[in-house]
Amino acid sequence: MASPPSDSSLPITIHNINPKVLKCRCAIRGEIFSLAMKLQQELQANPGSHSFDEILYCHAGNPQSLGQQPITFFREVLALCDHPGILDRSETQDLYSSDAIERTRKILDQIPARATGAYSQSEGIKGLRDTIATGIEARDGFPAHPNDIFLINGASSAIDMMLQLLIRSESDGIMCAIPMFPLYTDFIALHGGYLVPYYLDEAAGWGLEISELQKQLGAARSKGINVRVLVVINPGNPTGQVLYEENQRDIVKFCKQEGLVLLADEVYQENVYVVEKKFQSFKKVSRSMGYGENDISIVSLHSISKGYYGECGKRGGYMEVTGFSADVREQIYKLACFNLCCNITGQILTSLIMSPPKVGDESYESFWAERDGILSSFARGAKTMEEAFNKLEGVTCNKGEGAMYLFPRVRLPLKAIKAAEAINAAPDDYYCRCLLNATGILVLPGSTTGQVPGTWHFRCTILPREDKIPAIVSRFTEFHKKFMDEFRD
Repeated sequence: MASPPSDSSLPITIHNINPKVLKCRCAIRGEIFSLAMKLQQELQANPGSHSFDEILYCHAGNPQSLGQQPITFFREVLALCDHPGILDRSETQDLYSSDAIERTRKILDQIPARATGAYSQSEGIKGLRDTIATGIEARDGFPAHPNDIFLINGASSAIDMMLQLLIRSESDGIMCAIPMFPLYTDFIALHGGYLVPYYLDEAAGWGLEISELQKQLGAARSKGINVRVLVVINPGNPTGQVLYEENQRDIVKFCKQEGLVLLADEVYQENVYVVEKKFQSFKKVSRSMGYGENDISIVSLHSISKGYYGECGKRGGYMEVTGFSADVREQIYKLACFNLCCNITGQILTSLIMSPPKVGDESYESFWAERDGILSSFARGAKTMEEAFNKLEGVTCNKGEGAMYLFPRVRLPLKAIKAAEAINAAPDDYYCRCLLNATGILVLPGSTTGQVPGTWHFRCTILPREDKIPAIVSRFTEFHKKFMDEFRD
């Protein structure tokens, strides 16, 4: 293979590209992920070359990559929408449920030219947005309007769009929790904004304290930062906590009083595993407090990638935008137009998750059995892994209340910290690399998500199939014991 040309022979070099791109880290697909891919290639090329036989990607919320099966009803509708020519065949009646066939016909009637390979309106197909608005209204008990809804290629595209709209210069601040889903910090850097961190309280189950928001907002404003947005992920990523409604009310009040846009990342709304808490959308909370559209600006995000559906590769979701003037909404529409439209498969799936089979439909019982089985498995996996982590020397792990992750704290020996410093690595990154090389288990270092300085964590998903979790726990336990023994002070 030819060697790449040297920088001196090219007009574009690492030194003259957009410096904002260089500030982005893309942690989830960063260096440790590249190492995992390299190990996987080595295993494929030379089975038995490592002490493990597969890479277990426990760093990201990617359910189907870890063996979760797609929901039957959803895939039946998608298959029929993509191949409508088989709808009238006699064998189709035997192979597909009657409600999947009926739903397909309704959806195709809403799609321009009945073609899933055609462009749609930039904000999404009107009939599908009608369905989604009805689903939001049924969930919240307050009106939802299709014109407030933009269909998106996953929540990441909406985050990009809204930060592009709201960040004007390096003095515009975006408040994000620490620990944080790394994509937010990357997009803030890419669009030239200023990250205003607020720290979640690990000792209080990753609690979000209003006093901390006030402290960090005041500190930012004293530096001349114009703070414009508060980002809240509920249930939390990477921390897995679920907010109480009283806490949400305080957050809404804070945004109202301080004139902040509330960006509510609610992609894990189906993933709640504790009986004492339940998901409430921030829009619902604000409306129940008496705030109308003219009182507070809220951007609500949902995605087909998470929940019980886990359709990450299909790229779909919605952004509900309320409390923005008509002329600003025109600019949001303009940004949506730059992408031409969200992919049609993602649009269809988004309408399905907001309007699943109902009582009386042929798929009703099987659908809810699949859904409840997946969510129950997640809850058991979270409990098993949480208990296992808390048994490890120097490791503490808060309860996994929701989302798809645990975020344990690991107290590393000084010798391990010095070994990491010797290779210019963060201590938790060093720990995670050692874990990957020894066991094939990939987790995400806390240094990529942010954490209280001087503490070390890792993000581990709860998604592996239940029959694989005992082996993961066993491998992790054996590795951790050897690591602690090797570096014991």
